[in-house]
Amino acid sequence: MNPMDRRRFMKTAMAAPIVSSLTAYGAKDAEDAATPNELSPMPCGDIKGMELSRLLLGGNLLTHYTHSRDLRYVYDLTAHYNTDEKIVETLRLSERHGINALVVHTVPHIIELLVNYRKEKGGKMQWIICPTTQIDHDRQGYEKQVRELVAEGCEAIYLWGVTADRLAAQDKATQIAEAVAIAHDHGVPSGVGAHDLAVLRMCEEHDIPADFYIKTFHHHNYPTGPRRDQLTDAVAEIPGYWCREPETTIQFMAEVKKPWIAFKVMAAGAIPPDDAFHYAFDHGADHILAGMFDFEIAEDVEITKDALALSARRERPWRS
Repeated sequence: MNPMDRRRFMKTAMAAPIVSSLTAYGAKDAEDAATPNELSPMPCGDIKGMELSRLLLGGNLLTHYTHSRDLRYVYDLTAHYNTDEKIVETLRLSERHGINALVVHTVPHIIELLVNYRKEKGGKMQWIICPTTQIDHDRQGYEKQVRELVAEGCEAIYLWGVTADRLAAQDKATQIAEAVAIAHDHGVPSGVGAHDLAVLRMCEEHDIPADFYIKTFHHHNYPTGPRRDQLTDAVAEIPGYWCREPETTIQFMAEVKKPWIAFKVMAAGAIPPDDAFHYAFDHGADHILAGMFDFEIAEDVEITKDALALSARRERPWRS
């Protein structure tokens, strides 16, 4: 099985007759092609009573945000491929293959689509959502977003990594703690996202009672990975990677007792999933978050199961 590198996406998407027939095939037929009886269960963990599949569906491709470096046309290409109908099909296929939760930020149209999918189409996908209101600038607005998301059925909330990185850099541990408390006050599991390991260090040092962390994690062994001389610069200034210190992250997370959802494990498509998923689980991640087009789901699920079957070689205990 050859890994599909975002995965040969251009080659696949350019096969217009095939893509057109797949779109016409429709969500209902796609469901019938993968009935529960044909599929083995996806291994799961548990975060505060919330059963979560080891592989989670990332929301960036559904919101058309591809992290495609300087290939700006890929944003438009993704938007033309991932129509509302295709997003619904992707959700259905994910569920059929045992993926039971989606992680996404608050893009209004996607939230409306998720609500419709659940209420009108019977979808069971759980939602882990990060509000994008900046809590230190608009605490009431942040709380309002949380309240509305929970009222719509959101199962877990986490502090957006972009926000958490900034708050940690500004030494605002109090605001990170407030974000965690607001979600708890609304009765749902509450996590913290981060690209920068300093966020998690701050949370642990201040005993911030997050229920889980969502932290970037990938190695640097790929063509656009950072050179050693770049690692002293700010992550945001170097396109192509999202985990500055993978080895330090491994060492730090080995002592952390909270569940760890690893994201950007493929460095936004630069690392093949077979490599990325094994690396993440082997080095301590409890769950991985992966952006997937519909045609990648079946393969990625099988890679996840293969990686988990070999996870005895990991040293970090399962925390979920």
